[in-house]
Amino acid sequence: MDLTLLAGIVMLVVWGGLTVATEAPGWIHLLLTAGVFLVIWRIVVRDTPSGPGTSR
Repeated sequence: MDLTLLAGIVMLVVWGGLTVATEAPGWIHLLLTAGVFLVIWRIVVRDTPSGPGTSR
């Protein structure tokens, strides 16, 4: 697990905790947006080939 994926998961956990435990202001929900973006982006980037293959 790399640092970007871990940061996204941490953002989602913090967002969930703050949303359930407090009356979260609107800017807290940016953690949801950023966390989901980081997790999806990192999964897509990790599985995408870097360029054209050189094998023949």
